[in-house]
Amino acid sequence: MTLTTGCIRSGATKNFRGAAVVAELVGGLSASIASEVNAIRVANGQPALSPDSRLGRAAQAHANDIQVKAYFSHTGQDGSSAGDRVIRQVYGFCFVAENISQGQKGAMQALASWQKSEGHRKNLLSKNAIHFGMAQAGEYYYVMVLGKPGC
Repeated sequence: MTLTTGCIRSGATKNFRGAAVVAELVGGLSASIASEVNAIRVANGQPALSPDSRLGRAAQAHANDIQVKAYFSHTGQDGSSAGDRVIRQVYGFCFVAENISQGQKGAMQALASWQKSEGHRKNLLSKNAIHFGMAQAGEYYYVMVLGKPGC
């Protein structure tokens, strides 16, 4: 099994008039790993992130696509970017970043591998992020999307 990771970030503003700036409540992997994500951020002088269901859905859609269509890229098979995928979930953003991973045996291992990569770590510790969503597809595919709405 090959362990692979990738990361992107965007500062482009995408907003919907009247879009809520409050995080939507979320369960699943995002909620269960929030304490670990936030422990990393706080230990590095960054504020905690709130799990957001819209970002979680964007992460899940991309993780599922990667697994089902057997590819590994930030660009979806439909040509979509991370920004496109969060807009589909009605999350207007001024910041979005995405970490992807394949081959790790568990969400904690994916999180640990992202901490060891400069680009992934930069996303994870971004001062611009206030929300995140994380998803798993199959046994070995993980996607984390971080964002800040509006601006």
